[in-house]
Amino acid sequence: MTSGVKIIAGLGNPGAQYANTPHSIGFEVVEHIAQEIGASWEEKRSFRCRWARGNFAGCRVLLVEPLTFMNLSGESIADIVRYSNCTSNDLLVIHDDIDLPVGKLRVKKGGSSGGHNGIKNIIERLGTSDFVRLKLGVGKEKGNVIGYVLGKFDSESRKIMDLVVEKAHEAAGAIIANGCDKAMNLYNGWSATEAGK
Repeated sequence: MTSGVKIIAGLGNPGAQYANTPHSIGFEVVEHIAQEIGASWEEKRSFRCRWARGNFAGCRVLLVEPLTFMNLSGESIADIVRYSNCTSNDLLVIHDDIDLPVGKLRVKKGGSSGGHNGIKNIIERLGTSDFVRLKLGVGKEKGNVIGYVLGKFDSESRKIMDLVVEKAHEAAGAIIANGCDKAMNLYNGWSATEAGK
């Protein structure tokens, strides 16, 4: 018996120095959703996160930003899933993906971490990989992956990512309302670089 709540976790690193960077784009999406639905953020130290409660896409949702830093995201999220009497099927994780071109979205359920340390830690802490991910393409620079994902977006990339954040908000709503498969069909071919032309 689950609680009927859906958990939408955006991944990122806390602190102003990490704002406007590829690695924290998941934070931007959940903040955008919270703003649109009028949900207020609260810091929850016992869960090492900020969260906001509200109604989104016809469901009660708990929006979550882990404050553990990216590589330990699962330590916060797994505790929240259990506390909320939810299962991995009630969890949507929104995160950056360097293997997707800038401006692309991909909805996926299950599978490996794809080399993403935040997702890897969530899988380890939950004991399952059976949850939905909404991946946001940020591209990568050869030879300097860490510097790239923690560096600030330039003005051109920022315009593209603003479109991505809006479309990811829409895709998250579709996942919550209609399930993963329908959302995959709708959004996995979308690209902000084409939409913005």
